[in-house]
Amino acid sequence: MTLAPAQPNASPAAQRRATKKRTEPSNFSIRMGQLALTVAVLGSWELLARAGIIDEFFFPLPSDILITVWEWVSTGYVFPHLWITMQEAVLAFFTGAAVGLILGFLLARVRILERLFDPFLKIFNALPRVVLAPIFLLWFGLGIWSKVAFGFTLVFFIVFFNTLEGVKSVDRVLVDNAKMLGATERQLLRHVFIPSALTWIFSSLHISVGFAITGAVVGEYLGASAGVGYAIAQAQGVFDTEGVFAGMFILMIVVLIIDILVNRVERHLLRWRPNQSG
Repeated sequence: MTLAPAQPNASPAAQRRATKKRTEPSNFSIRMGQLALTVAVLGSWELLARAGIIDEFFFPLPSDILITVWEWVSTGYVFPHLWITMQEAVLAFFTGAAVGLILGFLLARVRILERLFDPFLKIFNALPRVVLAPIFLLWFGLGIWSKVAFGFTLVFFIVFFNTLEGVKSVDRVLVDNAKMLGATERQLLRHVFIPSALTWIFSSLHISVGFAITGAVVGEYLGASAGVGYAIAQAQGVFDTEGVFAGMFILMIVVLIIDILVNRVERHLLRWRPNQSG
């Protein structure tokens, strides 16, 4: 009988990774912890409101909010408003992200343009966006385009500055080596700059999802004939705090679902990246 050779001892790094993997909680445990935290917060809120410690007029019972959410969903009241809001948010997100990506890459590669436009971009970025909403309402009316324009201003600067810094932070040695091998500007963009800046880009996209919806809702709140922001404003007008919180809860759920989709796309596009947890 031939004995199998003894396996060599694992390296210290491998042992540390194995130990860390054993000690890290599983995804199921994290999800259960998040669920428990949610139940604890909502349960405490419910108990404090029923005990009269907090005023139900300003902080309605979570049970009443969930009933209102169910009424909005079951009767179909919220879906036309949600459809309008999502159209505005999607258009603002994609247009703002696309223009931010293009200009971010362009200014990062053409330094004279960056120096030329730098003060103007900083001035417009420092401008409070809320003051632009009434102007966009005057320019584009109460339709979706005033909300798209407002959301665009929120998304564009986030994506632009993250893309700009991501491209500028690419290792110069890597760029020089690629040029020595005869890489063209297009090949540098495809094989060096885009992969290296993807982490920065997706970081900005995660933030931009919420800001795109925020822009749409704030624009609807200030002036619109439909949308979740309009529904929240209508509920506020009749002091229906359950309706206000119901609209907020629905928006939070939508943002959470979209963020999960962005996470999946990010993991797919960055599957070549080594596992950082190791």
